[in-house]
Amino acid sequence: MDVVLMLFGFGLLVIGGEFLVRASVAISFKFNISKMVIGLTVVSFATSLPELLVSLNAALSGYPSIAINNVIGSNVANIGLVLGITALIGTIYVDKTFYKINWPALVIFSLAFYYFLSNDHKLDAVEGAVLFLSLLLFIAYLLNNSEGIEEDDSMDALTMTSNFKIIIWLIIGGVALFFGAKWLVDGAIVIAQEIGVSEAVISVSVIAVGTSIPELAASVVAILKKEKAISLGNLIGSNIFNIGSVLGLTAMIKPIVIEDAEILSRDIIWMLVFAGLLLPLALIFKRHKIKKIEGFLLVFLYGVFIYTVFS
Repeated sequence: MDVVLMLFGFGLLVIGGEFLVRASVAISFKFNISKMVIGLTVVSFATSLPELLVSLNAALSGYPSIAINNVIGSNVANIGLVLGITALIGTIYVDKTFYKINWPALVIFSLAFYYFLSNDHKLDAVEGAVLFLSLLLFIAYLLNNSEGIEEDDSMDALTMTSNFKIIIWLIIGGVALFFGAKWLVDGAIVIAQEIGVSEAVISVSVIAVGTSIPELAASVVAILKKEKAISLGNLIGSNIFNIGSVLGLTAMIKPIVIEDAEILSRDIIWMLVFAGLLLPLALIFKRHKIKKIEGFLLVFLYGVFIYTVFS
């Protein structure tokens, strides 16, 4: 029954994430926000809402390991699994914003996150506020430096969406995310206890993949349709939002204390490794492209990561 509960939670997170992204993009179009800005801000935040609700629900329920490892595992999965599988299906082109803005910002946010945790083994309200305010500054920087970034036509169908349909999408997305997050966390806790592993292990693997499913589904569909809606920059943006908004807001509401030492000695180190790998992968084999060989390497390393977590 607990497995069924988790599966229902997974499904609701996928459904809720999809409807919320569509509603957010449609609303943005009505306010004449550019597609580039939508992709880097609105969509990134909407796709981070499953992580936010799961982490917040876990922290408030007294399971801080799930709250923090959900984000760590999701960031690893976004690069190792989502980007890896997408690259195996089709070529991902790396634009100049990756080198100038997105990758440096990801490294800075990841290192700041690591420093805050290693300093006193917790993420308190002040540190959460620093992460969240830094995210707002990052968004402001993007808005002021958006010239010259290529626009994307793949979301044009949402420009004519009616207000009634947007409201329905918001309701469906919100309800699905709320119950999906609750059922996923509740089921994962029971399963972890039954198989004799920690909540941290379940959250960095199973729960993290569950909250990354919307990104994976969107990336695969986009690459198959030869659309440019999903790019390396968008996935990096999702990771930045996970740290800045998910952990930042959660810590501001309830400080997150590390209870499992392996979060610092193993899990977050893997997150930093995957973040650091992106730059050489974009330059070594095929300059400014991530293709099948890089995709295979990322998926292989993600498999090694999962093996170390459970072993």
